[in-house]
Amino acid sequence: MPQVESAVASEGPAPPQDAWVVEFRRLLPRWESLRDSSKVIIPISISRVNQFDAARLDVEMSAMLKEQLLKVFSLVKPGLLFQYEPELDAFLEFLIWRFSIWVDKPTPGNALMNLRYRDEWAAPITGKEVRTGLEGPGLSVSQKIFYCISFVGGQYIWSRLQSFSAFRRWGDSEQRPLAHRAWGLVQNAEVLYRAASLFNLLLFLHGGRYKTIVERILKARLVYGSPNMNRAVSFEYMNRQLVWNEFSEMLLLLLPLLNSSSVKKFLLPFSKDKSAGSSGDEADCPICRSSPSIPFIALPCQHRYCYYCLRTRCSATSSYRCPRCNEVVVAIQRQGSS
Repeated sequence: MPQVESAVASEGPAPPQDAWVVEFRRLLPRWESLRDSSKVIIPISISRVNQFDAARLDVEMSAMLKEQLLKVFSLVKPGLLFQYEPELDAFLEFLIWRFSIWVDKPTPGNALMNLRYRDEWAAPITGKEVRTGLEGPGLSVSQKIFYCISFVGGQYIWSRLQSFSAFRRWGDSEQRPLAHRAWGLVQNAEVLYRAASLFNLLLFLHGGRYKTIVERILKARLVYGSPNMNRAVSFEYMNRQLVWNEFSEMLLLLLPLLNSSSVKKFLLPFSKDKSAGSSGDEADCPICRSSPSIPFIALPCQHRYCYYCLRTRCSATSSYRCPRCNEVVVAIQRQGSS
């Protein structure tokens, strides 16, 4: 018994009876935070470059469709489709909207950039269904219709209004005051829209949401369609285009510096056409490839030319060289004269 009492005394005094209650209250906030971790908002960041590239690709897609459609009507009376160009652009934009946004699919540019539209009004912020922060339904029917009216109908009405006002010369001061006032309203509306677009662009560059005013009004945000997928853009075509542009610029720089006669003389042994130096073509003019009507010979190489061909070349170039032998033509002489 003395040994047991000494062991209890060495362990220290016994804890109070409500010690577990104190410990429970101390750990309760930590447990609550772990249990409610699903309510934490997951921040997401969508690349601004991807969104700009998607818009650019949509514009290029519309231009490609328009080019193919114009080739179909290439035999129609010239200038006929030019009168209906706004209607044609609106029709192509409507087709893209009908087969992409209306059926809850991304536009061609958004599909290449792995983007889709999400309704921010109905997107879940927290909860068990939020895993990556990219969850959320697509656009509602009303948002899709307003999107079509704003982008397709708005652009068509604005282009038609500008062409009509320019044709009617609303901006002319000699016109009626009502027309001049309408022209002023159109100009003020354009300035206001551009200022609002600039302000929206600054907000987009700061926050990365809603690159256009319509998207901000509709709360239609571009998010990644798949969290584990990169943008599906191949740079092979752009690399080929870049190389070809640089090559063409190099040719434009070097070709004026090259001597065409020296190049022809260098390539003449590799040419498959040997008829230029054959005896059968010696009687023909080496410039027009026909029998000279007024034959003249070049000195000192004694090759036959048409008078007008040889005189024109010698007048244009002070050191004209014969295409047959690459000799400099010093003088010309009528054939048969001494």
